[in-house]
Parts: sequence; C-alpha cells; structure tokens
Amino acid sequence: MVTPPSTNGKETIIQVKGVTNRFGSHTVHEALDLDVYRGEILGVVGGSGTGKSVLLRTIIGLQKPAAGTLRLFGQDPQALSPRERAALDRRCGVLFQQGALFSSLTVTENVAVPLIEHAGLTRPQAEALAGTKIALAGLPANAGGKYPSELSGGMIKRAALARSIALDPDILFLDEPTAGLDPVGAAAFDELVLTLRGALGLTVFLVTHDLDTLYAICDRVAVLSNRKVLVADTLEAVAANPDPWIQSYFHGPRGRAAGTANSHRKEHS
Repeated sequence: MVTPPSTNGKETIIQVKGVTNRFGSHTVHEALDLDVYRGEILGVVGGSGTGKSVLLRTIIGLQKPAAGTLRLFGQDPQALSPRERAALDRRCGVLFQQGALFSSLTVTENVAVPLIEHAGLTRPQAEALAGTKIALAGLPANAGGKYPSELSGGMIKRAALARSIALDPDILFLDEPTAGLDPVGAAAFDELVLTLRGALGLTVFLVTHDLDTLYAICDRVAVLSNRKVLVADTLEAVAANPDPWIQSYFHGPRGRAAGTANSHRKEHS
C-alpha cells in the first residue's frame, strides 16, 4: 500500500507535478503543479481556454499529458497494471458537465451500470443499491424509473451524481455541476455536495465558474492562468491576489454580489 505524501499535516491524495498538456502546437498547460488534500472541496477556476476541464480529464486519465507526473493516493496511474488501474479508477467518481447519462436506460439502470460492470453485482442487487444512491442524491423514489429525457436539468445532474457515487469513491470530480441550473437549483446542489462530503468522507475536485458555489462550499480555490496554477489557497487569500483577472473576477459586480450573499448566509447560519 503506497502512502500518499503529507503537506502541512494534510494528506495529499492528488499530486500534479510539472504537467504539460498540448493539442498540436497549442500548449494548454506547461509545468503545472497542484496538490489536492484529503477531505477538502477544491474549486478550480480560470478564464476561457485555461484548460480547467482538460486538467480534470488529465487527472482521471482521459487525457495523457505530454510531460510531468500525476499521483493519486501516492500511485502513478500510468505505472499500474490494468487490474491495479481499474481498482484505482473505482476510487474516483466523475460527474461530467452534461451528465453523460445513457439515454436508453432509466435512472436506476444508469446508476446500476458501474455496480454491475465494476463491483460484480447481479442486476437485482445493483438496482436495489442504485435506489439508495438515488435517494442520497436527493431524487424522489419514482425518479428511478424515468429516462433522462423525462428529467429536468437539475434532476439530470442529481442522477449523474448518484451514478458517480455508486462505487463509494474517495474522490468526486465535478465538471461545472451547476451550469444551466437556476440559482435555487444551483444552491440546492451546492448544499447536496456539502452533505455528501460530510456523510461519505469525500474529497471533491470541482471545476466551476460559479462564484456562489466557490463562496458556499469550497475550502480552497485554484486559479488557472498563463498555463499554470497561478494560486491555490483559501478564497479570501485568492481574492486578495493582485492579478488583474482575479481582481476582475472576484471584485466585479458578480463577485461582490456573491460575497455579499455569502456574508448574509454566515450571519443567519
């Protein structure tokens, strides 16, 4: 069993070191470094084209970097046997931006797929457990029999979330989870992520552009800029950074509104 490194007393379960990502002649990331600590919710932000989703896809193994190293739980995924890699992958749950549900399957069948394929459960066993995951994701019991085309945008997100936690992962990767949701639905989803982090002991890697989400649930924020992680720190420390993009992002009209709303939440909590 490989022991992940420790930084300032915190266990580092994702370590990105010197990673470079290129698409043809276009370099998205160059010598990028980032650590993610056990139990935290890390928000990843950046301007358009900074490669937020590319970084997520690199960490989960869908994008092979041109250079650099990645370690999950102290292990290099590229150095593992197929069986070891499959075991590592089961420790990671992923919610893609559009949900990526199978349109021809019901919600229950969607959630049961990884349980059948990776946990070796029978279909009845998998569908019974899927019901528990669907409830954890905040969906009503009758949602299990519906097809994705019958669901609202918020319900699709929750169904995809139920599938992403089907195998009891240690890390949850969320790619723009509140995109397309109205403010009430987005706030409810944020609360759900907080609840699941506490109940399941998750570490959450969250790509977002939603300032309300950053203020509501993130322990730290990593800002991508100029092909690197410009800063990764508490929201207050990041917002104080003099970088022009950070200043316009956190202190523009939307940033001020999100900060004010967060202050009101703290006063009434």
